[in-house]
Amino acid sequence: MIIKFNVFGKPMSVLKKEHEWQLFNESDTGIRSRVYDVVIPSDMDASELASYLDDIYHEYSSEKHPKVIKLG
Repeated sequence: MIIKFNVFGKPMSVLKKEHEWQLFNESDTGIRSRVYDVVIPSDMDASELASYLDDIYHEYSSEKHPKVIKLG
């Protein structure tokens, strides 16, 4: 199951695969590219992902995009 987020204006998604969370950048054309330099703890609950992404990417916060939003 893919969980989509708006991370301070940037579309991203998270997928749990074989007990590992995988983070992706989403493009406007639907192409997904894996983010390898951010590791999400495997024991993290899906309900904690938005807060975790907020902590990791907080420097991208702006007046227009003040927080991480779970989509759908």
